[in-house]
Amino acid sequence: MPIRVQTEDFDLAAELAQLRLGNPKVGAVVSFIGTVRDLSDGSAVAQMELEHYPGMTEKALSAIVAQAKQRWDIFDALVIHRVGPLLPLDQIVLVAVTSAHRGEAFAACEFIIDYLKTEAPFWKKEQTPQGARWVDARVSDETALAKWRQDGEETIRNL
Repeated sequence: MPIRVQTEDFDLAAELAQLRLGNPKVGAVVSFIGTVRDLSDGSAVAQMELEHYPGMTEKALSAIVAQAKQRWDIFDALVIHRVGPLLPLDQIVLVAVTSAHRGEAFAACEFIIDYLKTEAPFWKKEQTPQGARWVDARVSDETALAKWRQDGEETIRNL
């Protein structure tokens, strides 16, 4: 279960090739890449700084992937999340999932990114012409997460 938090960029083609390597049963590879947008709430973003809690972040990401593996029949998942200063158009996050069939891979990939956006301990600070500001969680991210919650389920943060 590859989980990486890093400052350096990643190569999508190389990462996906490595994820599929040696498993002839893989029939589906689904990936999601998140990038830095140059507009947030109508203000230009010159730079975004991502911070995390080392050790805790990797543990949270591992728990999210483990939960996806329990829910769907997937072979593997990869999560790479960048930290540090990033510019508009830079890649922030890669989530990739392999499985025998596309339905399982799509669902698991969407689940992982929805949980990552709300449950993983990352903090974003944007630099705009009006000054620096911390980015709050979006209501749409919480709404996306709600569809995955099961009765009595604890958040990843509490596991």
